[in-house]
Amino acid sequence: MSQTKDVLYLALGDSYTIGESVAQQQTLPFLLAAELKSKNKLEVKPTVIAQTGWTTGELQSAINKAQPSTNYDFVTLLIGVNNQYRGMSLKQYEREFTVLLDQAILFAKGKKEKVIVVSIPDYGCTPYGAGSKERIEREIDEFNRVNKRVASKKGVHYLDITPISREAAKKSAFVAADGLHPSGEMYKLWVELLLPEVQHLLSVD
Repeated sequence: MSQTKDVLYLALGDSYTIGESVAQQQTLPFLLAAELKSKNKLEVKPTVIAQTGWTTGELQSAINKAQPSTNYDFVTLLIGVNNQYRGMSLKQYEREFTVLLDQAILFAKGKKEKVIVVSIPDYGCTPYGAGSKERIEREIDEFNRVNKRVASKKGVHYLDITPISREAAKKSAFVAADGLHPSGEMYKLWVELLLPEVQHLLSVD
């Protein structure tokens, strides 16, 4: 990899991508960018299309409005928790997630190997979700089975961070001050898993 290479990164998602309740430098996209700069001398420029509360349909609307370019070096997609939270159907999720993933591949120069789907975290392990922990866990698993199946069908990378998210039940430092979203410490653990995947896909043309 070039010592001076600029890398274009598109991060698509919801609160877990924008990093609700933490500083920008502690969010998943920007922590990842910092690690790639430190370890690989890459200048990563994240573009984030994400908002707290977005469902698959709302992310789709935002993408249609933003009209991202198709020259990103890699793309991550993490979406679905708000579909679950609002009680939306798995069938609708699968249909809309499939469209989003097809678009993510298009944005990554049409290369499926440059796209990573990130699993949905389990907020039932946070203080906010503790009262419905078992139901939330079951439903999050159902949604993750869908996005993993679609990712496999499309031939993209899949990163399962859900088990790490469940560590928040035992360690309060993994939860942000709002009692719901991940802390910077939790995002660091996600990046530890994500980094080797990204390093590999950036080394393969």
